[in-house]
Amino acid sequence: MTKTIFIAFAIEDERQRDFLKGQSLHPRSPYEFVDMSVKEPYQSEWKEKVRTRIKRSHGVIVLVSKNSLTSTGQKWEIQCAKEEGKPIRGIWAYSSDRTNLSGVTTYPWTDANIAAFIDSL
Repeated sequence: MTKTIFIAFAIEDERQRDFLKGQSLHPRSPYEFVDMSVKEPYQSEWKEKVRTRIKRSHGVIVLVSKNSLTSTGQKWEIQCAKEEGKPIRGIWAYSSDRTNLSGVTTYPWTDANIAAFIDSL
């Protein structure tokens, strides 16, 4: 069964989001999901649109990096996911960056860690 996942990321880490999405499309990938992340910034009412996407998701993957510390949009998305009661899994966006994001339990980026989260939903 395909799960619907919202990916919360700092705009500076957009390439990592694209990589995560692409990785899930590989035929031997142990997981499959529909990406509900925001691909373009909304000009107006973006919070309502994002909340709707988060509500429709089974869970939220947070790509954590040093950029997360200053990303107000990503912080809002995480808070929204918590308000909506969605399961959250932090994944470090880069192997050399182990930023600690308060309130988000974060794991290394591995197929096993991502698959375990998606399978738990």
